[in-house]
Amino acid sequence: MVEVSGLTKSVDNGGEPLVILHENSFSVAAGETVAIVGASGSGKSTLLGLLAGLDLPSSGSVTLSGKLLNDLDEDARAVLRGRLLGFVFQSFQLLPSLNAIENVMLPLELAGMSNARSEAQFWLERVGLSHRLRHYPKHLSGGEQQRVALARAFAPKPKLILADEPTGNLDAATGHQIIELMFAINAERGTTLILVTHDEEIAARCGRRLRMHAGTIQEVV
Repeated sequence: MVEVSGLTKSVDNGGEPLVILHENSFSVAAGETVAIVGASGSGKSTLLGLLAGLDLPSSGSVTLSGKLLNDLDEDARAVLRGRLLGFVFQSFQLLPSLNAIENVMLPLELAGMSNARSEAQFWLERVGLSHRLRHYPKHLSGGEQQRVALARAFAPKPKLILADEPTGNLDAATGHQIIELMFAINAERGTTLILVTHDEEIAARCGRRLRMHAGTIQEVV
């Protein structure tokens, strides 16, 4: 599903290159669950952005489901993301002007799905929010917003879910509920999951852990 080779990312830092990621290589098979762990600033979120094709590497390559991202322009990468990927963010990233069902419907409508509303309702019911379909994000708790985000991520039936600190803005009890739900749905669907987390307990639930330090994967568990 994912093939990463020699992945390096650097940015200009006042005339000097600042290396964020340095020559990382790994692969993730279809259906695997993989945690990326490490201290803040170790490059985890930058790596996730490159896996999604939101940015391109300075050198090296990312291949998703047989497609080399380096060979695609920005529009083509966006099309590939819409077809292959679901995202779960720490800050939920719901559109405030849309209610819960509209937030879940949006990627389905963009994909041209004719039954977007009924499919979105099914997924909100699946995450326990049948009573919140028409509530706007500002009227939902953090846990409820993340449930909407889970529904939005899984509804288009992606092959790969990328989750960036999905419990980072939640209290421990709510975070535990969200993780249980995310892993349950992921197992039901057989989706590949790559998860960035500081939480070693969450990471231990994944099939593998990639430990990052100063921009380099130093250990695979």
